[in-house]
Amino acid sequence: MLDVQLLARAEQEVKEAYAWYEEKQQGLGERFLTQIDRYLSFIGSNPYVYPSRYGNELHVAPVKLFPYLIVYWVDESKKIVFVVSVFHTSRKPEDFKERDN
Repeated sequence: MLDVQLLARAEQEVKEAYAWYEEKQQGLGERFLTQIDRYLSFIGSNPYVYPSRYGNELHVAPVKLFPYLIVYWVDESKKIVFVVSVFHTSRKPEDFKERDN
């Protein structure tokens, strides 16, 4: 299993989504976090199960219960999956083509 690290941008996106869902319905933010945690754990165990897209090494995992994509790349030499973005699907794909560190 590879270590999974969220970059600052992804952490902020998760926090904002949690707050938004919690504001809409108490407990919904927790359900969102649980779903994201499950996906991150799965990605750590199976980093290549989701295809790379946009002509580079970014992989995209669609989250089934929420309208989000988890965008990440794998650094085999460090045994780390770096999560670039937890991306709401209403945003444009161009928004996550570049990596933020």
